[in-house]
Amino acid sequence: MAELFLYPLKSAAGVPLTEAQVEPLGVAHDRRWMVVSLGGAFFTGRKHPSLIRISALPSATGLRLSSPGFPELEVPVPPRDAPRLDVSIWNDICSAARAGEAADRWLSAFLGEPVCLVYVDDRMMRPVDPLYSVPGDKVGFADGFPLLLLSRASLEDLNQRLARPVSMLHFRPNLVVEGCEPFAEDTWKRLRIGDVELEVVKPCARCVMVNLDPRTAEQAPDGEPLRTLTTFRRQLKNKVMFGQNVVVRRPGRFQVGDAVDVLE
Repeated sequence: MAELFLYPLKSAAGVPLTEAQVEPLGVAHDRRWMVVSLGGAFFTGRKHPSLIRISALPSATGLRLSSPGFPELEVPVPPRDAPRLDVSIWNDICSAARAGEAADRWLSAFLGEPVCLVYVDDRMMRPVDPLYSVPGDKVGFADGFPLLLLSRASLEDLNQRLARPVSMLHFRPNLVVEGCEPFAEDTWKRLRIGDVELEVVKPCARCVMVNLDPRTAEQAPDGEPLRTLTTFRRQLKNKVMFGQNVVVRRPGRFQVGDAVDVLE
């Protein structure tokens, strides 16, 4: 495994890791927090690109929020009796724990509109799409699946087609692998990395969020790299696919440098 990334707050900045504990919901702490409207509608970088300028880091007690021009805020994990909110993520509605007024004020000031911060606790149940899972598979606040995988060779293939290369973080994967042919991950079904066994279940459909600069949150005026991806990567229901969605079949621990064994 060449690289490993964590995204504690949905659509906020990615965090590079050297090792991680992997749970049924994916990498520990990954997308366990999410910004929503007062009515519970989820926020992402698609419509609120400034989220990418937030640094959200796991801490000993919860989550540490920071961004240039804003004071750092420590957000504790909500207690079990915390108020709850029904939140919507695409076609799913689930009950999440509210993080509290201090976090809501900080994020509302940053985004310029009233919002709430919510958390995936052990009472929240959000099943993975049954078309691509088995009973019991769950996901947190990721778009649909616990993990996203992409190969370095696939990104290099894309960058050879672009006038301006893009980084891996444009595509927000958790797992980056190397040593394979471009798009080899399209053919994989089952993997082992360290102690962890994974099932590759569905190609990842891409949207305009890949055109956001992960450092500045600015939208590429030329529509790249999505424009080029549409010329050669339409795979499923006329959607642009790049990378693979993954579910966890055996939790455990892995680290950068671990071999990626293709079991099937």
